[in-house]
Amino acid sequence: MLQRLPLIAVALPGCQGTQSALSPAGSEAEATLTLFVVMSIGAAAIWFAVVAFVCFAVRSQRRVFAEPAASRLVLWGGGVFPTVTLFALLTYAFWLMPTLRPSPTFRDATDFRVEVTGRQYWWQVVYVHRGLTIAAANEIRLPVGRRIEFLLKSDDVIHSFWIPSLGGKMDMIPGRENRLSLMAQRTGVFRGACAEFCGTSHAFMALTAVTMEPDAFDAWLASQAKASINVAGEGRALFLRHGCGSCHRVAGTEAAGAAGPDLSHLGSRQMLGAGIVANTEDNIAGFIANPGAIKPGAAMPAFSMLAPQDIRAIAAWLKGLR
Repeated sequence: MLQRLPLIAVALPGCQGTQSALSPAGSEAEATLTLFVVMSIGAAAIWFAVVAFVCFAVRSQRRVFAEPAASRLVLWGGGVFPTVTLFALLTYAFWLMPTLRPSPTFRDATDFRVEVTGRQYWWQVVYVHRGLTIAAANEIRLPVGRRIEFLLKSDDVIHSFWIPSLGGKMDMIPGRENRLSLMAQRTGVFRGACAEFCGTSHAFMALTAVTMEPDAFDAWLASQAKASINVAGEGRALFLRHGCGSCHRVAGTEAAGAAGPDLSHLGSRQMLGAGIVANTEDNIAGFIANPGAIKPGAAMPAFSMLAPQDIRAIAAWLKGLR
């Protein structure tokens, strides 16, 4: 056992982090962890009981047991104990189910909700609030202490929406709308992922979830409803001239494309390319020049034919959109 302690010490940090179900930051994730612990205790109890019976049988192999005694041993040890234990665990799981997966409460289009659509290989995010639709991509922001309703969809293949630190996963199926609700309990930055294999860059389809204090979230949402104050900066003309607006939307400009991620406030996001690389000017320029080198299978074509100074100017402008 002492020889295994270094291995246990190495494994323990994996229980923490921005993408760990064992470090809950939401009420649903906390309920999931509770169920995991209870189920593990129940499984351990059954395992120890079986091992105890095996040890008893081995140590008592020379003793002769009467048939009634052997029958009682089989009945209570092999039938009653595991049945009662498993029934108790199942009952507890059913009792905890409403906490694990609370029913969504929004009923019509006037309620606040977040619509997330899975695409190959990025996340389209739309906040619907008081008749307004605020578009974003690859990053979700949530207020602490408020239950937020999600409407989950897919435009191509089956994806699965999962932010382990906030709650359980739910599939996104083409032609179907699934509903999920989450409530963050503390502020922080967490990592989500697509939990269903969806193609070449499935492993590169991450999601950033930022939980904020309610007042800070309200201020952020209000700012997202407006065009960036830097939208008129240098690089805008090049962005439009080279046809980027045919696939991407930037609020406050003529760019209104819907095939690619909304870039209206790209500079304020923490990651680029659905969580692949940090959101820096250099990485934006690299993505423009050759997106396939960063995200294999990306639908965006390479623009390596552009002059380097044009690419740098567009990247600087996009980074300034906050």
